[in-house]
Amino acid sequence: MRVVFRVDASLQIGTGHVRRCLTLAKALKENGSTVDFICRKHVGNLINKIRSTGFNVFELELLSEDSINNKLFHSQWLGTSQEQDAIECAGILKLMEVDWLIVDHYGIDEDWQQLLEEYYNKLMVIDDLADRKHKCDILLDQTHGRQDQEYRSIVPKSCGLLLGSHYALLRPEFAKWRQYSLERRKRPELNHLLINMGGIDLENFTLRILNEITSSNLPSDIVITVVLGNNSPHQDCIRAKVATMPFKIEVKYDVDNMAEIMANSDLAIGAGGATSWERCCLGLATIQIITAHNQQLIAKNLHKVNAAKLSKVNSLSKLLNTAKQWMLDVSGNASKICNGTGASIVIKYLQ
Repeated sequence: MRVVFRVDASLQIGTGHVRRCLTLAKALKENGSTVDFICRKHVGNLINKIRSTGFNVFELELLSEDSINNKLFHSQWLGTSQEQDAIECAGILKLMEVDWLIVDHYGIDEDWQQLLEEYYNKLMVIDDLADRKHKCDILLDQTHGRQDQEYRSIVPKSCGLLLGSHYALLRPEFAKWRQYSLERRKRPELNHLLINMGGIDLENFTLRILNEITSSNLPSDIVITVVLGNNSPHQDCIRAKVATMPFKIEVKYDVDNMAEIMANSDLAIGAGGATSWERCCLGLATIQIITAHNQQLIAKNLHKVNAAKLSKVNSLSKLLNTAKQWMLDVSGNASKICNGTGASIVIKYLQ
């Protein structure tokens, strides 16, 4: 089976779309599929990362944005018009017989999909916004609490809907570390704090959090791990800030053992994006901070079922100071959201 992903990463888009596609791509490859990627060369792209994991990437050149029309809320994220992007992709897709084209991009809707219909057998869309029309065979939205009626009017009647966090595309390492992680949370301690505000953190929430926690009552011997992506533009100022703080803090970059780090952390402060499902799988009690418009539903839904606490940066101290009172309940609720097997479920619908 031949599968092609159309997905991008950039300083504006972040890294989550590519990372969840890589998880699905690896699962497909392990099941015998041939997998390729099509990515535009935005600033902050992950093309080299994709290639380093063994996949071929067809590159789309970075163009002038003059041709962009603002039909969609995230049109700018595509870097050109949907028509131009489709023309470039057609030149690639026509060279192969594509069984499944998988699209994970907020800047793409039915216009692009219809232009490319003759170049693929079936189309899968990965989304979590439910804000535009798609012409696809399967739609995956791993948002906890997402309902069929939110998509039925914007996809074909024949479209299969895979909705909910049990479909969350997590790397196998999270299922591997799940039991260990859940066991150690039965007796909550606050010895290790994880701060991870996404692969890019363009607005530097990490620095604001570090400034805020200095006024909290965290134990003086607490260990703090800060995880940043290689493309994070604020690495220097984060290192400078850490050097002045009274805690033991380690800054890590582009880690490949995030499940292990999360499993050995007692509490996390994190963005409300795709890593939410990773923390839930491991039962990691989390204070979520919304850093982008598309994270609002995820964060609010988890807060509603007490599977995470929702906070603004300037309110962190109160939650940190009372963490031992709520960590056990939040951890237990989070662990029920997903178990890390979503990718293996999804590929069954593609075979």
